[in-house]
Amino acid sequence: MPRALVCGGARTPFVRAFAELTELDTIALATVAARGALERSGLAGDALDAVVWGGVILPPGAPNVGRELVLDLKLPPRVEARTVTRACASGLQAITDAAAMIERGEAEVVLAGGSDSTSNAAIPMPESFIRKVGPVVMGKKAGIGAYFGLATRLSPTQDLIPRQPRVAERSTGQLMGEAAEDMARRHGVTREAQDAFAVRSHHRAAAGWASGRIGPEVVPVTTPDGRVVERDTIVRADTSVEALAKLRPVFAKDGTLTAANSTPLTDGAAAVVLASESAAVRLGLTPLAGVRSWAYVGVDPADQLLIGPALAMPKALERAGLALADVDRVDLHEAFAAVVLCVRKALASDGFARERLGRAHAVGELVEDRLNVHGGSVAFGHPFGATGARMALTMARELHLTDAKTALLGLCAAGGLGAAAVLERV
Repeated sequence: MPRALVCGGARTPFVRAFAELTELDTIALATVAARGALERSGLAGDALDAVVWGGVILPPGAPNVGRELVLDLKLPPRVEARTVTRACASGLQAITDAAAMIERGEAEVVLAGGSDSTSNAAIPMPESFIRKVGPVVMGKKAGIGAYFGLATRLSPTQDLIPRQPRVAERSTGQLMGEAAEDMARRHGVTREAQDAFAVRSHHRAAAGWASGRIGPEVVPVTTPDGRVVERDTIVRADTSVEALAKLRPVFAKDGTLTAANSTPLTDGAAAVVLASESAAVRLGLTPLAGVRSWAYVGVDPADQLLIGPALAMPKALERAGLALADVDRVDLHEAFAAVVLCVRKALASDGFARERLGRAHAVGELVEDRLNVHGGSVAFGHPFGATGARMALTMARELHLTDAKTALLGLCAAGGLGAAAVLERV
C-alpha cells in the first residue's frame, strides 16, 4: 500500500474576524494558502491529481471551495476537487481523505487543506422572512403588485431583524463555551489553570515566531486596498496571568471561561501537499512527514460535547501501533484552554479508560514539554476549516526539523465529534 507523505505546505496569517482580512472570503484565502503550498513545495500545478478542501462556513453561491480553487489557480480542468466538512476537524478530514486516496491508489499527488472567513459568514434572516419573501422572489410570474403586497406583510420587528449567528449545538441549543464550562466543572479544571495554559499558548506561539520556526509556514496576504498582512495578529507575547485574571467570564456568571482562554473568531486558510513516495521521488519533492494513522469518533453532545479527542487519540495510537508514551509531540486543538485540560485529565484517568475506552488502565500523561510546543488555537486563533491543516503543517515541519519521530494530533468538533491523526518522520 502506498504511503502518503506531507511534502510541504503554507498558510495565511490567522487574523481576528472583522479586521485586516475582512474583504477576503474563504475562497480568496484558500487561494493564497494553496498557491503558497504549491510554490513552497516546488510542485507544478499540472502534477496534481485532486484537491480536497475543508470548510465550515461555506459560501452559499459556491460551496465546493475545492473546485473553485482549481479554477481560480488556473490548474488543469482535469484536476478533480471536493469540499468536506466535519466542523472544526474539517481541515484534518481533508488531509486524511487525501491520504486515503493515495493509499488506495486513486491519486498520487493531492492538495489538501481548509479555510474559513468568519467575517464573510452569511447572516441568517428569520424563517418568517424567508417564508414570506421566498415565494415572491422565486416566483417567475411575480409582478410589482406582489412586491408591494409583500411590503405590507413584513413586520419590521419580527421579519426584518437578522439573527445573530451562534456557535451552538443544533440538537441541544448549548453554546460551545457552555459545554466547555460544564466539562471544566466535571473535571475540576479551575480558572487559574485555564488562564495559565492560555498564557503559555501565547508565549510559545510568540517564541515560535521570534525563533523563526513559525514564519516559514506563513505566506503574506495582500488585501484589496493594498495592505500586506504577514503575521498572525492574535498572538500576544506580553500577556500574563495577572492580565487574564481581570477578565470577566463569558458563558456563565460564576464561570471560568473568558475571552482570553477561549479561541476568538478568526479568518484564515492552510494547505499541504501530499504525495505517494514514488511520486515524491519522481517530482523531486521533499517529504516532511508520513501520515501513519487517523481516527474519528462521536460522543453524545448532551454529555461531554468536546471530549472527543480523548477517545479518538487512543484509537489513532492503537492503529499506529503506538502508546502515548512513545509519541514525541502532541498537538491538541485549543478550542478552549478548558478542553485541553479536560482531555489531559481524561487520558490520565483509569476511571475514564475503564468507562469510555474499555481499558483497564489510563492512556497516559500528556507530558508538558511535548504538548503544543509552539502554542495552539488560543494564541493563533481558529478559522474553523483551517485549524486541522495548520496543526498538520506545523507538526510535519516539526518532525522534519527536529529529531522527533512521531506526532499525535487531536481535535474536538461540533456535533460531539473527535478527530486524531499520527504523523511520522520520514
